[in-house]
Amino acid sequence: MSTPNKDIEKVEVRVKWDPSSFGEPANDLDIIAATYRADAPYGSPAYLVHFDSRSPDGTITLNRDSRTGQGFGFDEVMTLELDRLSDAYARVVVGVAIQQRDGHKTFGEIEHTVVQIREGYTSLAEDDFSAVATATAAVVAEFVRDVSGSWGFRPAVRGFDGDPGSFAATMGSRSS
Repeated sequence: MSTPNKDIEKVEVRVKWDPSSFGEPANDLDIIAATYRADAPYGSPAYLVHFDSRSPDGTITLNRDSRTGQGFGFDEVMTLELDRLSDAYARVVVGVAIQQRDGHKTFGEIEHTVVQIREGYTSLAEDDFSAVATATAAVVAEFVRDVSGSWGFRPAVRGFDGDPGSFAATMGSRSS
């Protein structure tokens, strides 16, 4: 029997938000994916994918990157082709971090935030970050490969307070 959360093959993680008010520093949210090896699923990430990097094999790509939230539709879009990911990897954690170049900014200070995780036309999860309004970053999804090789999806919105670099290093730990 198949469920909407099993046998995940290709997903999109999409984020949108409103631009900052005139004269205020830009709102810049970034999607980050951390890939973990099968022999250390809670160790350090094998690699990260974000605005200035990509996966070595092309299975995780950032298709759209915004530094301001201006425009129509979703401002950041990342595609994860889990069905093509090497068997060496058993876990992928996806998060969203707010750039902190111009001071401390939280999700509660940014208007109309939305994160959506989709497989094709099916929405797996959607959230507005209101539960983590005081956070500067949040884990939004976890994909785990089971013993049969199928990928499962675990929705999760867990807040984090810190800079994007420290978030990327710890976002997949057991304590995050």
